[in-house]
Order: sequence, then structure tokens, then C-alpha cells
Amino acid sequence: MMQFKNFDQVLKGVKSLPKLRVSVANAQDEKVLLALKKAMQEGFVEPVLVGSRSEIERVAWDINFDLKGIEIWEADALGAPEVAVKLVRGDFCQVLMKGLVNSSTFLKAVLNSEWGLRTGKVLSHLAVYEVKGYDRLLFLTDGGLNIAPDLEMKKHICQNAIDFAHSLGITLPKVAVLSANEQVNPKMPVTLEAQQISQMAQKGEITGALVDGPLALDIAISKEAAEHKGIKSPVAGQADILLVPNIEAGNLLGKSITYFAGGLMAGVVLGAGAPVVLPSRADTPQAKLLSLALACLAKHGMNNQDKFRCEQITG
Repeated sequence: MMQFKNFDQVLKGVKSLPKLRVSVANAQDEKVLLALKKAMQEGFVEPVLVGSRSEIERVAWDINFDLKGIEIWEADALGAPEVAVKLVRGDFCQVLMKGLVNSSTFLKAVLNSEWGLRTGKVLSHLAVYEVKGYDRLLFLTDGGLNIAPDLEMKKHICQNAIDFAHSLGITLPKVAVLSANEQVNPKMPVTLEAQQISQMAQKGEITGALVDGPLALDIAISKEAAEHKGIKSPVAGQADILLVPNIEAGNLLGKSITYFAGGLMAGVVLGAGAPVVLPSRADTPQAKLLSLALACLAKHGMNNQDKFRCEQITG
């Protein structure tokens, strides 16, 4: 199995797999339609657009997006999330995407107890970054969905990220449970939780990865920093997944990567019955395209987790 190390490889990889139908709630959003247009050109999605037909057609006309052959399901702004979710619940579509709708309204539909996409797992947001000078994709969770997860929730958030990493060819991802430093300190509850999460992995409660914490960010991603501080860890300097203590830490770290380091970001919500693309209004069409590609890879991995394999990709 080949490990995807950048987004070019992700796009090449997903193009080699069967197309998936993407259900888009309130699709009358210019950036979303631009991303879908490009994804169709790349050949890995078949959009199913839910919302106001007249508005969808107007926006598509403005961006020169030919909707011939694309299904449009008429629904008002309030009803579109329900229709979009039900299309996925009924397996007519395999991936769900948010369009021009408030995130809380959209997620309320996803979590509906009667016709939503609940699985019993914790829903969590996983951000994936391509950073200049870094030799692989970097995963960060959860900086976009769970505000202050408790220890049990963090266990599930960690497992969600690990399972997704497997879909990208990382057979044994390394997880750094982040804190301000590596010392367990009762005055810093985050360090105690990080230690407990590491112990959960040792006991087999978290599987499929090497997990260590507490680790400071520099130790997690820099071998030189780890050697200088004398830190010995199977994760130090080699982290694939950064598990943050709360949404503030994840949000600040993620935006720092994007705005200070010029990193490319894509994201997907995990733990539902299908991958969910929950883009921010500030996301570019490129970021939305990359998020779609990741969601499709995640779905292919969910379909056949044990047998999923990626062909060797060059470039």
C-alpha cells in the first residue's frame, strides 16, 4: 500500500477509483459548485444537487458550469439538508456535502435520530495539511467540531483519525497527543489526559497506530528538537496525527499552518454513516475540491477497509 504524501497524489489516487455520488445540501453556492465542477472534470464524483433549482442554475450559469445530466432535487432552504441526508441514508449517494446552509442546521440533519447518519460513534473533524518542507501530509484533530471533548470522546476522535489515515495508505500512523510539554503535571489536566490516551493505546482500547503523549508540538514534528531535549518516543519527530486538547488549540494551530506557513488544508467529518464534507465559507474552491477527494477516499476505505489498496502513483 502506498502512502499519499501530498494532495497531488491524493487527486491522482482518487481518480483511479470508481466515481461516487455526492449529495450537496443547498448547492446554490458558487465556491461549492466550482469545486464540484473541477471534481467532475477530474472524474471522481457525480454530484446530486439539492436546493432551489432556479438559484442553482443561476449560479452555475455565472461560473459556466454545464448542469446537463446532473440531478437536481428541488427543496427549500430549510428542507434541503433533510433531503440531502436521506439521499445518503438510502445509499443513493455515498458522500454528503454542505452547501449554502448554516453548519449547525446541517449537522442537526446529519444527527437526526430517525433518518440521519448516526452510527453510535463520535463525530469529529479531521483537517489534513500539506506543508512546505514537510515530507508527508499532516493530520490534525479536532479543531473544527467538538468544543471540549472529554477523555472518552478523545479516544473516539483519535480512532476516527487513525481509521482515516489507513485509507490514505498509512498502515501504522503515529499519533502525538499534544500538550504544552512532555511532563505529566497534575496542575495541567491536559497532560494527565494525554498520558491516559497513550495508555489506552497500550491496552488495545485504541488500535492501528502508535500513540504517545503528552508531547509538545516541537517534539512531535521535529527529530532535532526531540534529540536536543533527550526525548525518546516512537512518535517524536515523526507524527502523522496531531491530537489537540480542545477546539481552540486545533483552530489556532490549523490557521497558523494555513496563514503563516502557507499550508494547503482540506477537511472531512468522520464518524457518521458516510464521510461528510463540512467546508467553511472562507475555504477556497481548491480546498473544497481537496476535501471532496479526501471524503471519497474515506468512503472507499469504509467500503472495504481490509482490502482497500492504492496503486503506485508518481508525481
